[in-house]
Amino acid sequence: MSVPAKPSAKVSAIGGLRLVPRTVIALGFVSLCMDTSSEIIHSLLPAFLVTVLGAKGLSIGIIEGVAEATTAVSRIFSGALSDWLGKRKLLVLIGYGLAAVTKPLFPLATGVGAVFIARSVDRIGKGIRGAPRDALIADVTSAALRGTAFGLRQSMDTVGAFVGPMLAMLMMAATGDDFRFAFWIAVIPAALAVLVILYGVQEPAAPREGERRRFPVRRSELARLGVEYWWLAGIAAVLTLARFSEAFLLLATQHAGMAIPLIPGILVIMNIMYAASAYPFGRLADHMSRNNLLVVGIVFLMAADIVLATAGNVWQVMVGAAI
Repeated sequence: MSVPAKPSAKVSAIGGLRLVPRTVIALGFVSLCMDTSSEIIHSLLPAFLVTVLGAKGLSIGIIEGVAEATTAVSRIFSGALSDWLGKRKLLVLIGYGLAAVTKPLFPLATGVGAVFIARSVDRIGKGIRGAPRDALIADVTSAALRGTAFGLRQSMDTVGAFVGPMLAMLMMAATGDDFRFAFWIAVIPAALAVLVILYGVQEPAAPREGERRRFPVRRSELARLGVEYWWLAGIAAVLTLARFSEAFLLLATQHAGMAIPLIPGILVIMNIMYAASAYPFGRLADHMSRNNLLVVGIVFLMAADIVLATAGNVWQVMVGAAI
């Protein structure tokens, strides 16, 4: 009896969105909802800290630096833990759940300390959920469609990342710059994201007990990752040095003279470009050299940093954000 041949990458890719698993689409909606919630808050947070709570630039830098560090540290262990437990959905739920429960802390904040705690816990949640979520996408998607699946989820994530600032602009204009009202509205999509995980995300059956891997954060397991992996991780680490927090991009826009209700618009511009490119480049990654696509991305990052470093007005900041 002959075994049917596996579909080629070309044939599988032609199906496009029709062949993307339901769980991937559900995770895309989760990302969309949570990013909508987060960006409503994050697009207004620097101005809120400065104009309402009286924070200085140094305080904002500390908050953002600690937040990014907690994300990085928690991300190291969450992916390994999901491999060990074989329960990726649980960690995804914990990660997004932590982010959701921090959202009410922002409108309730009366000082920088409360924002610091909320931002740190929120970023811990981001670190916990990222690797298991991406691993779950890989688990349920055929190899020929993984670029498409990751690109789709990233595009949906970025749709939320520009819908959030747009809603923030509308609410600030409608309420006379009421930051706390906008922050309360952000609680709604965060709660919706958790509900979609509970009822819309499914993971493959857990491996049999004999197939479960040992906890992988050990020297012998790390050695299995290979030289290519460590080269890529090293390049990513260097690129991170060239990336600055979006909070400072928003402050730069404010210092360039943009009115407070319009400041979230800079993230709208940035994320429209992000969403428009993520899915097509994900599809391209299924058909051409991913190394070459990575180089293209690095070139754009360099160009953006040059434009932003020399920006002297709002229009130049907008161009840099778009690049």
